Amino acid sequence: MSLPRQLRDESDFDQLPNDVPVAATIADIEEKKGFIDYYVFVIEVKNKGSSKYLIYRRYREFLQLHQLLETKYSGEGSESPGPATWSLPTLPGKIYLGNKREIAESRIPELTLYMKKLLALPTWLLLDEDLRMFFYQSDVDSMEQPQNLRRLRPPRAEKTVKEKMDLLSSPRAEVLFDFRGSGTTELNLKKGQLVFLLRQVNADWLEGTVKDHTGIFPQSFVKIIKPLPPSDCDNAEGPSYSCLRCFLVQPHASDTRDVCVQEDLGHEPAYKDLLSRMRMVFQKEDIALNYRDLHGDLIRLLDDEDVLLMIQQSRLRPRTQDRPDNQFLWELHVTLTSDLSVYTPTVQPIAFRGFLMISE
Repeated sequence: MSLPRQLRDESDFDQLPNDVPVAATIADIEEKKGFIDYYVFVIEVKNKGSSKYLIYRRYREFLQLHQLLETKYSGEGSESPGPATWSLPTLPGKIYLGNKREIAESRIPELTLYMKKLLALPTWLLLDEDLRMFFYQSDVDSMEQPQNLRRLRPPRAEKTVKEKMDLLSSPRAEVLFDFRGSGTTELNLKKGQLVFLLRQVNADWLEGTVKDHTGIFPQSFVKIIKPLPPSDCDNAEGPSYSCLRCFLVQPHASDTRDVCVQEDLGHEPAYKDLLSRMRMVFQKEDIALNYRDLHGDLIRLLDDEDVLLMIQQSRLRPRTQDRPDNQFLWELHVTLTSDLSVYTPTVQPIAFRGFLMISE
């Protein structure tokens, strides 16, 4: 770079507002457990005024930003690029298959380099509204509680193992509602059982032991008899969970699961997300999703409109006391796609206005 050009760029940089981002690095990845699990990148941003803050972005948000910048500045396909064109850094390509965590981990150095090159672009481009909004800390970002920040903080010292406590003096809770975990790390609980508490995982989840099995479970399903000491509640801050009760309905057997997700009770999931989650929970591919209407009839879901109707009808049901406060009012009944006998033995289902009803 020539000296006059270097001096001009330095002068332009000095005139930038202090809130313009000038550096960014990925501090960690965090898993978000909605109806579809995904990972976000925890990014530490430094602005020209030397302030630092954290933002949370998915890969698809990187992709959206890159496509917007390409539309405005790349000049590709133009025979005579205009004055507002520039060669943009290459964004790592989308990966469709593989372990989600491994994919996210492998992208950390690539996306960090991408952001470094992006923020090294000419000063006039740093003022782009879409670029600034990507690195802006929104209200949602500011409310997040970072977990580890592995790439910013040194490794934590290992905690000393506590001596085994006398069970009669241990923190414990009584189970108020049945809970059937949807993963190997979650406990199955029966109403009336006693659970010995080990630690507070976050604001909504506890880890405990029952009948020699150790796992996590929602705090809303139990009544605390003796609370954990403060030293075991360090991680009480965390995301809020809501639980969905779902049933696998088969001709001669049934299975019940409670699926807990980082969504509020007013969330309206997409049909394809529900179908994907139920396939994962029950480990079956050829399934259909159903719900019971206000008359108790089994109705098959076919699209997003049916999901919305199911949620609307659930709000008309009288609230019962025998459910946790953080449980969805609607429930899913999962059946095998080809098995029509679960409806009634003498009737056939027909499609009507986007959903499946039973007609004699």
